[in-house]
Amino acid sequence: MTLDCNTRYDGGRTHPRPLSRQIDLMAGIVVTGASSGIGRAIAIRLAADTVARPRPTPTRMLIHYRCNRAGAEATANEVRGMGVDCQIMAADLSKIPTAEKFAQNALDQMGPIDTWVNNAGADVLTGEPAAWSFHEKLRWLLDVDLCGTAAVSRIVGPAMAEQDRPEHGEPEPGEPEPGEQKQDEKERGEKEHSENAGEGAAATPSMVFIGWDQAAEGMEGDAGMMFGPVKAAVMAFAASLAQTLAPRVRVNTVAPGWIQTAWGESTSEYWNERATTQALMGRWGRPSDVAAAVAYLSRPEAGFVTGQTVNVNGGWNRKFA
Repeated sequence: MTLDCNTRYDGGRTHPRPLSRQIDLMAGIVVTGASSGIGRAIAIRLAADTVARPRPTPTRMLIHYRCNRAGAEATANEVRGMGVDCQIMAADLSKIPTAEKFAQNALDQMGPIDTWVNNAGADVLTGEPAAWSFHEKLRWLLDVDLCGTAAVSRIVGPAMAEQDRPEHGEPEPGEPEPGEQKQDEKERGEKEHSENAGEGAAATPSMVFIGWDQAAEGMEGDAGMMFGPVKAAVMAFAASLAQTLAPRVRVNTVAPGWIQTAWGESTSEYWNERATTQALMGRWGRPSDVAAAVAYLSRPEAGFVTGQTVNVNGGWNRKFA
């Protein structure tokens, strides 16, 4: 099933109706920018992990894409082949109103979401954008990677934090007033999440962002001056969101190094040598390497991990020159 982010939806219901008090891991998974590359690898790995559990939970997955519908369908078909219900939804996250509508539609369509991966990012290294000016590339990166992702996350994150609570309505006789009820729920939620750390307990929902391992230290050239500030801002936003949503939602960042996606497969010998030499492991990273890190952060075993950045770069070789 294909959904367009401009499809009409029930505007009277911002968040999905909770299906239960206990949220099972990965009952709902959303991966943005999953029509190819790292996003596709993440979606496939999360689906594989879901069906491999001793007691698989019926799972719904939503694959987001901007314009590569064929790629999104290919990803979805691989996921469906594993027995996971999967849909696709198109949205241009560079436009804030569209990004916000996508977030609302995803919540309305999916119900409880346990794993949300903010993978979507602007590709300025291949295709038509490769010929753009520095400022055009930087503007698009800011619009998609930072502003669009932030707009989506500011809607989805709070919804994930509240999705296992009863809907608010008029207090029944003898119930506390709304202000007292909110405080009681917060205290009860913190207690539940502190106790539910063992195997078999309800998993704390996870949101994962994609950063860049060189954002903090910087890299020479236009690429460093574009990706560095944008991804540093994404990582800072994720860290702040982790502080905001804890302990109801875990928020982490995976920061890839040299990963061989479309650009890496056709780049020059210089960049190929640099990528393989700067990694202590002596090779390019693969999309599956990034997917493995995202999958770990989405598991209940990572229930005490939030507000962290995990570098997936093969180790930084400080001897490279």
